Amino acid sequence: MGNIKPTVIDMFSGCGGLSRGFMDAGYEVLLGVDNEAIALKTFKENHGHAEILQADLFDPATIHQMQNIIGDRKVDLIVGGPPCQGFSLTGTRDEGDKRNTLFKSMVEAAKVFEPQAFVLENVPGLATLYKGKTRDDIIKSFSELGYKVNFNVLFAPDYGVPQIRKRIFFVGIKGDTEFSFPEQTHSPHEYVTCGEAISDLHDRDDDKLGEEIDNYVSEPLTDYQKYMRSKTTMLYNHVGTRHTEEVKKVISMVPEGGNHKDLPPGVGESRKFNEAWTRYHSEKPSKTIDTGHRNHFHYKFNRVPTVRENARLQTFTDDFVFYGTKTQQYRQVGNAVPPLLGFHIAKKLKSYLKIEQEV
Repeated sequence: MGNIKPTVIDMFSGCGGLSRGFMDAGYEVLLGVDNEAIALKTFKENHGHAEILQADLFDPATIHQMQNIIGDRKVDLIVGGPPCQGFSLTGTRDEGDKRNTLFKSMVEAAKVFEPQAFVLENVPGLATLYKGKTRDDIIKSFSELGYKVNFNVLFAPDYGVPQIRKRIFFVGIKGDTEFSFPEQTHSPHEYVTCGEAISDLHDRDDDKLGEEIDNYVSEPLTDYQKYMRSKTTMLYNHVGTRHTEEVKKVISMVPEGGNHKDLPPGVGESRKFNEAWTRYHSEKPSKTIDTGHRNHFHYKFNRVPTVRENARLQTFTDDFVFYGTKTQQYRQVGNAVPPLLGFHIAKKLKSYLKIEQEV
């Protein structure tokens, strides 16, 4: 007898950080659905035999397309992170933003596929914004389908992610059992730091920007780096960015862990806002990785982090290869759920699922 892997559909998948965490925890990813082709190429190349569907999840017909791809296969779990612009604290918040209702496509998918459970991820603001209206809508919609729903805001460093990132997770299980979220694995003095995550990745200066496929030049220096490198012997997506001398000079004036407030008067005036000119600190987790690549800088080198360095800070192992232009790659990394966060939820959720044995 052998175990059949629980099966997963990833909606609003992007490049698939959340479902990669489930895959690493022993689930089989059947399908990724998103509206961006290049993110889906990255998804396809990094999720085993999973299929992909480029589609608009506002369109009710998309669920039928998903049905056609899945066929008669049983779906144990639906995961997804609907776009969060309507709840984001950085964007312009608009209660009428139609993106705020995108979670309803996950409700429709749950009606059709009848999975044993679902996991819905979003920004923490969703819990309180508009007096918690969307939070309550999510709970009500899934409860009406027979799911017992629990939600919690998880702080990524508590689970070994070397990055300050908070996310809300709704987990619903069919029936009367309520999901208990995984215990944290790291206390504050054990948080994985930027240095522990990326210090083995060599500099990329103007003369040596590097290639998309390259070699490591040093051995892993920490347990976290060993884990990141455990599935590959090649180094991918570690390509530098060519900065002007002026930009490099401004970066050089920002102390480790500092930002635009530490610059002398009149320096770096073109970009002075909350996250601008922020240098990581080698002995702390990084700031939240965003979808751009102009505001944060390496803790030591006078440049922006490479895609691979940001991917490390998001817990993508080094065998996970990103496709597209560098701008597209940065966006895929920044939009993703850290796979390690998905992994811990996936591992805990497994004990709640009823998976038939294979004879």
